[in-house]
Order: sequence, then C-alpha cells, then structure tokens
Amino acid sequence: MKKIFKWIGIVLGSLIGLILLAAVILYGIGYARMNKTYDFPPSGIVVPTDEASVEHGRHIVETTCISCHTADLGGKVPFIAVDGIMTLDSANLTSGEGGIGGEFTDEDYVRAVRHGVDPEGKPIYMPSVTAFARMSDEDLGAVIAYLKTVPPVDRVTNGFQVEPMGYIVFPLGLFGNMPVEDVAHENNVAAPEPGVTLEYGEYRLAISDCRGCHYPDLAGGKYADPTFDILVPNLTPGGELGSWTEEQFIQTLRTGVTPSGHSLNSNIMPLDEINNLTDDELRAIFLYLQSLPELEQVRGQ
Repeated sequence: MKKIFKWIGIVLGSLIGLILLAAVILYGIGYARMNKTYDFPPSGIVVPTDEASVEHGRHIVETTCISCHTADLGGKVPFIAVDGIMTLDSANLTSGEGGIGGEFTDEDYVRAVRHGVDPEGKPIYMPSVTAFARMSDEDLGAVIAYLKTVPPVDRVTNGFQVEPMGYIVFPLGLFGNMPVEDVAHENNVAAPEPGVTLEYGEYRLAISDCRGCHYPDLAGGKYADPTFDILVPNLTPGGELGSWTEEQFIQTLRTGVTPSGHSLNSNIMPLDEINNLTDDELRAIFLYLQSLPELEQVRGQ
C-alpha cells in the first residue's frame, strides 16, 4: 500500500512539475512577444496644416476613433478588463494630463496607428491597428493634423496592463496576436477617390474595422469577446441585409433599428461613429456589401 501511495505521489509531483515548467515556458514566450522591440523606417507622411485637411481629419476621427477613445478623445478607463488576466485602457489622445498629445511626434502617431508600436518600438494592444494600417497616407496625415488641435482632457489612462496569468495564456491565443504581428507594415498607402463606388465603400468599411467584429469574410457569427453571448450579423447578401434596399440600410444605421424591427446592440455596434458617416459613404459601403459572395452564417450556430 505504501508503494502505491509513493508512486501516486511521484506521478502527481511529476505532473505538477510539468505544469509549472509549461507555465514558465509560456510566460517567457508571452512576455517576450509583448515586449519585443520593432524598428520601422520613417513613413514620409506629410502632416498638413490647412483648415480643409484638419476638418477632413476630424471627420475620419469621428467615424473611426470615438467609440473606443470616447467623444472627447480622453480615453476610456477601463476599455477592457478580464479579472486576473489583463486590463486595457484606451489612450487619452489629447494633450491634457495623462494624454499622449503633448508627447507624440508625427512619426510616433504613424508608428502607433499603422504599425501598432509605441515610441520605443514596443507593441501596443490596439486591435483596430489591423484596420487602420490600411488608412491612406493622406488620410492618416489629416488625422494627425486634427489630433494636434483637439482640446486637452485631463484623464490618466494606464494602457495595457497584463497580470502574470495573462502572459501565460497569451501564447495560447486568448488575445489573438499583438497587432504588430498581423499587419503588413506598408508605407505609401493610397486610397480610392472618395465617391459612391464599390472601391471606396470597401476602403471605408476596412478602416472602420467592421471585420473586427463581423469576421474577415463579413459573414458574422459568435462575437469574439467571450463575455458577450452575442451573434454578430452576416453582412453578406446571404444574411438579412441581402434583402434590404439602400434606403433601408441607411435608415437602419441612422436609427439603430432594422426593417424587421430588431434593435442593433449599441454595446458593441459603434453607432456614434456610424452616424457621423455621410449618406454617400454609407451608400458606398452598401454597394460594396451587396457585391460580396452570398455566404451563410455558420459560426456560433
């Protein structure tokens, strides 16, 4: 009997040792990836100062940034929180106390938005970088120009704070990749000419990060955040939107209510940003969505 207990103890001790070893290895991998330093060549983006460009930058910011950074761009505390794992505050983009506006150079903004790294070259966890990396040089320059004019907001934010368990589970895919690991890091990015065209609709949809929730194929499915039990709609002609008219599409996004009377979930749908899009921008997006393959929504069924 003593031998049996002895062997049970040895086996359990070995298992615990292996688990601890695996945790140490995973921690090391996660920490290394989250603290790796990247170096990117200067972008060459020219930041304009004329009033029209600043106004254009304001429009882009108000249609892509305010749902995460709040209407005053002072950041949200917390933006995401998972007990024992991580907390994420969206950055204060102004020059007020706790803001980056008084510290960032033009290239610092470019590195953050296009590459997903801070001024020291370390990764930042801003998931929308994968969408914003597609923003044209002209549009990104206008965004930077506008951000340099916004009123200061005093709000201290703490960025991406990771607990030890967070480093351990990160290599297992809990957060996905760091954005810097996923984007192409291209310079000299161009955009289609603005207008009610399929090409411009695809561009506006891309930089609005619709695929961040509706999946790369836009066929929707289970919402990626496990704390929400939500199915994200299928935006291809295979979903309800396939039977809508252009007028119904615009009316839905203006009111938050679909033609069938279903209310869009404002907790995850950035209606504040969408309402700042012009009718022509929405028409272009609708034109692009109607051109997609007719896909079934199979995720999360």
